[in-house]
Amino acid sequence: MPAATGRARISVAQRIETQLMDEIAAGQINPGERLDETRLAERFGASRTPVREALSRLSALGVLEVSEGRGLRVAQYNREELAQMFEAMHEIEALCARLVAQRLTLLAKARLEAAQAACHEAANQGDRTAYLRANEALHFAIYEATGNPYIQQMASDFRRRTGPFRAKKFATKADLVASAESHDLLLEKIFSADSNEAFDYMRKHMEESFMRVLAVN
Repeated sequence: MPAATGRARISVAQRIETQLMDEIAAGQINPGERLDETRLAERFGASRTPVREALSRLSALGVLEVSEGRGLRVAQYNREELAQMFEAMHEIEALCARLVAQRLTLLAKARLEAAQAACHEAANQGDRTAYLRANEALHFAIYEATGNPYIQQMASDFRRRTGPFRAKKFATKADLVASAESHDLLLEKIFSADSNEAFDYMRKHMEESFMRVLAVN
């Protein structure tokens, strides 16, 4: 019984961690926003122990930081720190695009096409929240398609940590549509199997994204 209880508790902690990570990445929880254990426990219908475990894990990933008072808050970064993070992110994402162009399988291609279709649907509906989730899902699918779990983890960590800052650049339906359309060319480059073009376009895509992020943060 104790072992089963432990597994259930870990499962709850993982569920809470995943949900909070998704909301932070989608910009639904803002940089600097404090996360209260008691309120989160009430929200998820759980005890404070799995909530504390989830927050501890997010803190270890750099997604959360110690607030000025008690507790934890979503990490905040100044412009220099964001620039440094995006510099690393540019190279990792470009590497992912190169590897996927070289290693693309039919299954991975189908997943990327489905993720991009979800981006277009959300953008055309002007649904910002749905688009942010679809956009993250597309990039996570690219990371997975590299077939390298270490690169996938690094890329995923940077994307989650910068999520609240990137989300701000999507202010209008036109922003969503433009972003979705830029993915069309990105996938075209990846599907062409020209790894150099895929690398260069992803890097350009990320640089343009960063410039828009700086303009609104």
